[in-house]
Amino acid sequence: MVSVDEFAPQKARDPSSLRREVGLIGLMWASVGSIIGSGWLYGAQKAVVVAGPAAMISWGIGAVAVVLLALVHAELGGLFPVAGGTARYPHYAFGGLAGMSFGWFSWLQAATVAPIEVEAMIGYAGHWSWAQGLQHANGTLTPSGFVVALVLMAIFVAVNFLGVKVLTHTNSAATWWKIAVPLGAIFVIAATNFHPHNFTSHGFAPFGAKGVLSAISTSGIIFALLGFEQAIQLAGESRNPKRDLPRATIGSVAIGAVIYTLLQVVYIGALPLASFAHGWAKLNYAGISGPWAGLATVVGLGWLGWVLYADAIISPGGTGLIYTTTTSRISYGLSKNGYAPRVFEKTDARGVPWFGLIISFVTGVICFLPFPSWQQLVSFITSASVLMYAGAPLAFGVFRDRLPHHQRPYRLRGGSVISPLSFVVASLIIYWAGWDTLERLGWAIIIGYVLLGSYAVYATKKGLSNAPRLDWKAARWLPVYLIGLGLISWQGGFGGKGHIPLWWDMVIITVFSLGIYYWARATAMSVEAIEQNIEEVAVVDEGGH
Repeated sequence: MVSVDEFAPQKARDPSSLRREVGLIGLMWASVGSIIGSGWLYGAQKAVVVAGPAAMISWGIGAVAVVLLALVHAELGGLFPVAGGTARYPHYAFGGLAGMSFGWFSWLQAATVAPIEVEAMIGYAGHWSWAQGLQHANGTLTPSGFVVALVLMAIFVAVNFLGVKVLTHTNSAATWWKIAVPLGAIFVIAATNFHPHNFTSHGFAPFGAKGVLSAISTSGIIFALLGFEQAIQLAGESRNPKRDLPRATIGSVAIGAVIYTLLQVVYIGALPLASFAHGWAKLNYAGISGPWAGLATVVGLGWLGWVLYADAIISPGGTGLIYTTTTSRISYGLSKNGYAPRVFEKTDARGVPWFGLIISFVTGVICFLPFPSWQQLVSFITSASVLMYAGAPLAFGVFRDRLPHHQRPYRLRGGSVISPLSFVVASLIIYWAGWDTLERLGWAIIIGYVLLGSYAVYATKKGLSNAPRLDWKAARWLPVYLIGLGLISWQGGFGGKGHIPLWWDMVIITVFSLGIYYWARATAMSVEAIEQNIEEVAVVDEGGH
């Protein structure tokens, strides 16, 4: 449930309220700053190794998939301009159990991005002699690397404590740089080193359709393109959310998709022929551990290489910074909905959810311990992210059914088709990540149910005011979806037993997802229950800015 206090005017601000200080550029740059992170530094190289030059198709499919999800989020962001929106839409449509589940998916992916960006920064820094002792050969952190990682995470948290206004100004400055550098690299490298024969000399699609599809989830393509939801998560701090959220969401995806596609094309065209003489799977050249900077150096652009090594600190740093913000806002939203202790709602004098930031830091420290490298975490986070996004199309369909006349500043044309299609696409992306990844994700989901479920039981027994109602009936489709997706992956050909042939597995995923989509719409909460939440949102929206 949304608290009226969350949107109270500043002159009478409650200690648990957020400040509405972010405009359109701040929202858009929060999303673009998340999209242009370590993904651009590694994505093109990882994708071409898995798919060959057909990686361009992988980026195209990934961009279409993310655009579909972003369009759905754009309408929902204007419809419900609340903080931590991705964790709340399922709550409004399907009640407590779904809200708790998708809230955990949201928090899980957000909390693990900042540590990944730190690992990317440390990995690229290995180019310099002073930083070569920060990582082992397998990508894990050495003791000194662990200390550096802690310091970087602490810096992210410290900047966030300065308040959302300082944060967005800091992120905006970093984002201008983060956009300029890859665009500059695209232009300079394409103008000086571009070989069209690279696209066909060893086969355009040497690994077939499976390679093209696998690259979408496992090579960082979806991971790179995700981040548009940062504007949605900051809705509670937007000056004009109904106007600005749709623009910021769609605009950020468009910018990111264009930049990443151009990067892939130029990367393939600029590679020396000798670097893939033994096939794309064995791509190798001096400095490949920092793919773009190493390539610039190999083709005689040493000065650009140095710029890119510097950008390898700034780009991931900016993304880690904004995801630290997002993690605290999602935990804020979880607490507002009654899924987490109320201490997560406490804000300091600058309106910063301080306890959520502390937990974000602790989580980052834990993530540095068990995970070996940037690449091996990408599939996990991609799956958690897309699983989080999958709740939006479901909620979208419910609101179109139950609330057809509710005001929508942005109304998605063809929403009745795009909504189920985006849910199917989300399911396919999760499936393409492979069984090994989904098995680990399954354990993470179980841990979340134990943690949040235990608090829900405690709050109910103690009669706490924010004790959640889990609404099992409205979310009975959810365990079927999670278990069914896991079983199909286990039997499928993407890391599973291989009992389901290629293409038939995707037909099964499509039919299964459509069944879940329409079942969820049919069993969602009643109009009256949804309207109760909407009335509260409408009241606070009128007086909040």
